[in-house]
Amino acid sequence: MDEEYDVIVLGTGLKECILSGLLSVDGLKVLHMDRNDHYGGASSSLNLMQLWKRFKGNDQPKEQLGSSREYNVDMIPKFMMANGKLVRVLIHTDVTKYLHFKAVDGSFVYNKGKIYKVPATDVEALKSPLMGLFEKRRARKFFIYVQDYEDNDPKSHEGLDLNKVTARELIAKYGLEDDTIDFVGHALALHIDDSYLDQPAMGFVKRMKLYAESLARFQGGSPYIYPLYGLGELPQAFARLSAVYGGTYMLNKPECKVEYDTNGKAIGVTSEGETAKCKKVVCDPSYLPDKVRKVGKVARAICIMSHPIPDTNDSHSVQVILPQKQLGRKSDMYLFCCSYAHNVAPKGKYIAFVITEAETDKPEVELKPGIDLLGPVEEIFYDTYDRFVPTNNHEVDSCYISTSYDATTHFESTVEDVIQLYSKITGKVTFLYPL
Repeated sequence: MDEEYDVIVLGTGLKECILSGLLSVDGLKVLHMDRNDHYGGASSSLNLMQLWKRFKGNDQPKEQLGSSREYNVDMIPKFMMANGKLVRVLIHTDVTKYLHFKAVDGSFVYNKGKIYKVPATDVEALKSPLMGLFEKRRARKFFIYVQDYEDNDPKSHEGLDLNKVTARELIAKYGLEDDTIDFVGHALALHIDDSYLDQPAMGFVKRMKLYAESLARFQGGSPYIYPLYGLGELPQAFARLSAVYGGTYMLNKPECKVEYDTNGKAIGVTSEGETAKCKKVVCDPSYLPDKVRKVGKVARAICIMSHPIPDTNDSHSVQVILPQKQLGRKSDMYLFCCSYAHNVAPKGKYIAFVITEAETDKPEVELKPGIDLLGPVEEIFYDTYDRFVPTNNHEVDSCYISTSYDATTHFESTVEDVIQLYSKITGKVTFLYPL
């Protein structure tokens, strides 16, 4: 390996594959390596035998669950906002030609022990059983303000500077009740905790607008889309894109060891006695464990069922957000369900995930509020994984490390991380705006 690469990417997780695709399109010479023999890293999709092997230690699943190869079970299950940043990346890079998407049937929120459809517009607010009559009127006025808000039209601002007014102050102007604030902040604006309330309202309003725009884009029951055959298709699609633009891929490369010069700057990667030289290294936290620190842990349950989640209008694919306050927790809980309609399970089977940021060491107990909403479950796997963030200075060591995936079942935070890494690696402000 005498060639020198601009960038060596280690690990074929979704973030790394998006980056290698974008960097290749930009004309950089990219080598992409993975110690595994399959794409996807932490974000791969498993068939039933692989799932059994990983969580039960053998590869003999129950026969009544159907054919192993008809399962594509995502290890990091997330839906995409139809008008969100990941879709913009897909369109920008033309990766859409390798993938087929289908709208997700429903978007729901948990309130006082029950599941309700998330109202996203003034019309839906008036119909929603989530709110009483007077609250519906207040919510409707608030939704109309958000829908009509335009940056460059001062008339639509109603005298408020959203860069100065906090989200809490904006909500107070409309007198919304706590339960309403809960679903608007967590199920519509998709904030993962309540810290947004004391930040400028601009971000909060933009997130609500994104939800409404995404909902309108496909006229479906939710603002989300999801690829047929699961998310394992995404890393492979970006890998193809990178290859089209001259990127080189090598799977099954053990011990990928980053080499440094005397100043501690990354200059290459060694595997099986050969060193490939490079100017920059991009990787997930597992490749440079001494340059990351643990910041939390995700607890999740993977469930196989023969029915949709009750009270979700028989939706084949659905997201339910359980806001932290409703559960007396510090962080939200997420239900994610998809089925044979998205080609991720045999006919008649549904795969549901219950996921949250772990606050205890007992996932079975902690995830119970979500599992109780699922109805009868045929098979359940519990799992936890640690979340890491980089601690290095990329300007010193030329290493660009992604953060671990969080518990959210949508891609907004994932893509934020990719865009920030892209800007650090290339020095360019993001390519995404305007599209």
